[in-house]
Amino acid sequence: MALTGRFSVLVALGVVPVVVLGADAGAAWATLVGWLLVATGLGAIDLSLAASPRRVAIDRELPPRLRLGETARSEVVVRNLGRRMLRAEVRDGWPPSAGVHGRNRARVDVPAGEGRRVTQALTPTRRGDRLTAAVTVRSHGPLGLWARQATLAAPGRLRVLPPFHSRAHLPSRLTRLRELDGRTPILVRGQGTEFDSLREYVRGDDVRSIDWRATARRSDPESPGSAKLMVRTWRPERDRRIVIVVDTSRTAAARIGDEPRLDTAYEAALLLAALASHAGDRVDLLLWDRRLRGRVHGASGAELLARMVDTMATVDAELIEADWAGVPAQVRGVTSRRALVVLLTAADSPGSARGLLSVLPQLTARHRVVVASVADPTLEADVSRRDELADVYRAAAAERTRLDADRVAAAVSRLGATTVTAGPADLPPALADRYLELKAAGQL
Repeated sequence: MALTGRFSVLVALGVVPVVVLGADAGAAWATLVGWLLVATGLGAIDLSLAASPRRVAIDRELPPRLRLGETARSEVVVRNLGRRMLRAEVRDGWPPSAGVHGRNRARVDVPAGEGRRVTQALTPTRRGDRLTAAVTVRSHGPLGLWARQATLAAPGRLRVLPPFHSRAHLPSRLTRLRELDGRTPILVRGQGTEFDSLREYVRGDDVRSIDWRATARRSDPESPGSAKLMVRTWRPERDRRIVIVVDTSRTAAARIGDEPRLDTAYEAALLLAALASHAGDRVDLLLWDRRLRGRVHGASGAELLARMVDTMATVDAELIEADWAGVPAQVRGVTSRRALVVLLTAADSPGSARGLLSVLPQLTARHRVVVASVADPTLEADVSRRDELADVYRAAAAERTRLDADRVAAAVSRLGATTVTAGPADLPPALADRYLELKAAGQL
């Protein structure tokens, strides 16, 4: 049972005659008690006429998933199974991170045997599973003085996927990929290591590309002067293996700019996977700290990105140290072939990168390795600002951070890997550009 604001106002009205008439204490007390009894009686009658909230069926309609930043419609259908008119206030139990627009309560009047739909707009503020377990129904009587309340089980789940803002860079990278592959109208020749076709020599072609055997086969023995030179054309390698390892340890929880490192790593991984999938390469994803938190293997095309965002949605950074010693075994479990291994982690301090540096020789001995990390864009401004004493100390700390990152990058290069470092908005396209460079050079 619940008391409403109307009942409080009704009780307060009993004080008005006492104040206006100025009765003595005994008469005032008797008047107040009598009025309270009248109000209580009216409330009890009103409660008895209210429909039972337990004779209500709840049906939920909810999209299974949406991207972070998008808006979804959550619909609850309230069905009155009783014989009385249901005058109810319905509250859906979404957490604050679900981003309910406006008040999360709605008033509905449901005749007996009918149903009414309650719609709410949700704009989640965090990725992952946003859960609701129940709907609370408060049934009022005709006077609205007292109400009967019940919480009914109505579980619902809305999976919020990573936003994939970096897909804005995909069209330009696909254009470069088509130019690299020789599929544009200007017929720019690819520079990979896989033979594509033969064609006639034209002025300006590299003479080292001439295929003398094909030229001899095309020549006419009776007229040697009519022989046409044939040159080989090439295309970038296809069906290469790309293994993306995302570090989900404590360093991934640090906020760089306006988002955690992990979210930037997800953006970079999604853009690289989309680009590599269009290029005909096979992409695998590993989310790792001290254990395997998520894995996508054997997917291609549209299924690849769908499975990746679904796996990433529920994985957040854990405040534990990464166990890099287990990464080589995880990569071997994915593929035994030479592959491009992309490690998305923090490589800005010798202390946090010690474990990574210890296992790089095992990876570079068999694979091409790229270490991608997020750089803090505020360091440049901190280094250049030295107006006050506090700014000088801040500039010294920023310069020390930059020097540490340079030391780690140099150590990574000595161990045979390459580094990609950029700000949160620039890391995904920078990693995609590095992939295109390696593909153009035939080094995958």
